[in-house]
Amino acid sequence: QRCMGCGVPFCNNGCPLGNLIPDWNDLVRQGRWEEAIAQLHATNNFPEFTGRLCPAPCESACVLDINDDPVTIKQIEYSIIDRAFREGWVKPQPPAERTGKRVAVIGSGPAGLAAAAELNKVGHSVVVFERDEAPGGLMRFGVPDAKLEKWIIDRRIRVLEQEGIEFRCRVDVGRDISGAQLRAEYDAIVIAIGSRVPRDLDVPGRELRGVHFAMDYLYQRNRYVAKLQGGPEGPEPDVVITAEGKNVVVIGGGDTGMDCISNALREGALSAVLLDVYPEVPESGRYPDTPWPMSPKRSVTTYALEEGGKRYFGRQITDIIGDSHGRVVEVAGREVRGTSSRSLEPIPGSEFTMPADLVLIAVGFTHPEHEGLLRELGVALDGRGNVRAPRYETSVPGVFTAGDARIGASLIVNAIAEGRRCARVVDRQLRGGETAAAQPGASVAALPRS
Repeated sequence: QRCMGCGVPFCNNGCPLGNLIPDWNDLVRQGRWEEAIAQLHATNNFPEFTGRLCPAPCESACVLDINDDPVTIKQIEYSIIDRAFREGWVKPQPPAERTGKRVAVIGSGPAGLAAAAELNKVGHSVVVFERDEAPGGLMRFGVPDAKLEKWIIDRRIRVLEQEGIEFRCRVDVGRDISGAQLRAEYDAIVIAIGSRVPRDLDVPGRELRGVHFAMDYLYQRNRYVAKLQGGPEGPEPDVVITAEGKNVVVIGGGDTGMDCISNALREGALSAVLLDVYPEVPESGRYPDTPWPMSPKRSVTTYALEEGGKRYFGRQITDIIGDSHGRVVEVAGREVRGTSSRSLEPIPGSEFTMPADLVLIAVGFTHPEHEGLLRELGVALDGRGNVRAPRYETSVPGVFTAGDARIGASLIVNAIAEGRRCARVVDRQLRGGETAAAQPGASVAALPRS
């Protein structure tokens, strides 16, 4: 109800999808839930994912966030889609007719799924290729069940399949099937492989046993949980990474690091500590360089910290120390000051050590994997190593890209927006410049704003 008293809804601009937040908030206020899900689906294909995983830039842009707690937009969003599934309002809606055009989508993360859903809605036949054993990308393998139980992904995949999308898992395009073969069989290709090359940590001791990339740990533990629940079998790991009974140190202060902390606690770690080079979050909850309505770079607290994890700001690792057997036993570091990882100044006399049996590196990602698909297709890359595609089409005709592979590692809400916009560009080209908005019976909601 407070949302309805807002003069200028900055939340609309804060959301990369342009979600019609005041509209469906008002419908919920009036108890018109079925209309609310129609408004929500008009701009967001997967509100059950964003309602769980999105850091909610809309809430950061809420006018109440200037001096109070914002409207709980994300929770309302999830409540709408949760009720819609329970009430049976989410039903498969296959297109009335097919265009005869075939599209291959490489990668089944949020960008790939959104592009596939939009292209299928307007009548193109879509096949999604996924190299892992089940769809979802990092939502399935990089996010613990504590944040997103995987049946939520499976439920949406079933709807997409019933709408006509085909999923082919355990197919590594560029190795199991060539890019040339795809170009011969499909009218368009959408690359949505994410940004999966992790940024490394260049410190002495990086090679010690017990030092791993965060995503290697999360992939392995998510597969372990899925196996307990009777899910699809993944590949057996060469080295088992577990936090049980260990002192865990996570390097990096983002969501991936927090997910590692939470998962380590659930495994029964002796301790779980996150070391962040950023300065401590001010009482206002925002650093000076991210004023309202911008999204804050760090949260005052997170679910992982509330569950028992510890976070230390202004800490930089300088050395990883091992024993005579080549296993990590502790980390050494120092306190630093600065506004970002690029402007750090060490504080004299602040050196420290702490025990560490498992060190997880969670300092971000550099770019998509170049070997395999990208190198085989010969697409041009930008200066950061991402696929160069200013307007979603790559340097190779008929090959498009969306999501983290195009813009670099980002938020789930950005990935969905990328997939929707890319789908419109693909559809326009497949129709010879005419978009589906001009086609009889096409879904206007399927065409996102560019």
